[in-house]
Amino acid sequence: MVSSRQGFPSWISAASGTRIDFEGNADNMLKTAHDDSTTQKPKAVADVNLSFEESAFSAAGAAFISAIIVNPLDVAKTRLQAQAAGVPYKTCFETNTMFPDMRSSQSCSRLVVGSEPLCPPECHRYTGTLDVFYKVIRQEGFARLWRGTNASLALAVPTVGIYMPCYDIFRDSMEEFTTNNAPTLTPYVPLVAGVFARSLACISCYPIELARTRIQAFKETKSGIKPAGVWKTLVGVINPVTSTNCIQNLQNYRILWTGLSSQLARDVPFSAICWATLEPIRRELLVSVGDEAGAGSILGANFAAGFVAGSIAAAVTCPLDVAKTRRQIEKDPVKSLEMTTRKTLREIWRDGGMKGLFAGLGPRVGRTGPSVGIVVSFYEVVKFALHYRHEDHE
Repeated sequence: MVSSRQGFPSWISAASGTRIDFEGNADNMLKTAHDDSTTQKPKAVADVNLSFEESAFSAAGAAFISAIIVNPLDVAKTRLQAQAAGVPYKTCFETNTMFPDMRSSQSCSRLVVGSEPLCPPECHRYTGTLDVFYKVIRQEGFARLWRGTNASLALAVPTVGIYMPCYDIFRDSMEEFTTNNAPTLTPYVPLVAGVFARSLACISCYPIELARTRIQAFKETKSGIKPAGVWKTLVGVINPVTSTNCIQNLQNYRILWTGLSSQLARDVPFSAICWATLEPIRRELLVSVGDEAGAGSILGANFAAGFVAGSIAAAVTCPLDVAKTRRQIEKDPVKSLEMTTRKTLREIWRDGGMKGLFAGLGPRVGRTGPSVGIVVSFYEVVKFALHYRHEDHE
């Protein structure tokens, strides 16, 4: 993408110098800005001064912070969706003097017959996001809200490290091409760039996503046993399908990509909606700031745009997220390989209707909005800081 102002990334100067009609027409200002930039031939900050490694570093740092902050909401979302799929959660424990570490929920009125507690039905179900938080803290401990954080970090850092820099590369290249050859297609560049970048990142890191979902969905029922990590979880996925035939084993490893089509079916429209919404909001906010945009203005504009865009995209794609979770938590290897996104969505509709399709909507939106805002704003601010560090050394 061509930059029209020295000292700012290309999308900032584009925000100040152009305005795009999303019905398919580009303003005359776009052509004027392009003509001016062609004459002046300044350097594009995002394209010249920052290497792919620096962009990946910016994105990985953003992903690290986001994954830690929003992980409790991710746990709540996954458990609500897994519960809707039939995963049992015994959320009431008998107080036992022999095992003092086993926590009991005071919200359950229990009658003890022998050694088995009899709880009312609500004790065995999560009723919402706050109920998940309450019962997890009471029965498993506060730290369990960050269950799967290692997997989230192992997933988020490489995924976003691929996703954000590739989005920048695809967007800048396509915008330069469409500006010169097909201006009416320029408004759709963020949508297409987001789809390509997200697909590449998703396919590359999918087994870790599978492990994270399983870690968060299933609670450890035996006291004193350390929960399985990413590697142990993936080994547990592979073991039921191993054989003595090496070629057959290689084919069976495809089970690590179980549910990939559901993941792509969720992430491709998510990215398309998110970036198509985020870019115009960000540009409008930066237009209101003007030429003197500093780190604070960039942070605020990107966080606000990311929060709104991420929340909208998360709500729209929630049924596809439910289908993804249901496919990933299926422990029968034969059935999991036979499942498809369409069949899974039909099963969800048959079993739970509209409520089933939007299970976990609250924590999903509550997690994704801030997460997108944090990632995008941190990423752009670090790029901004790295750019000025480069300028100081020149």
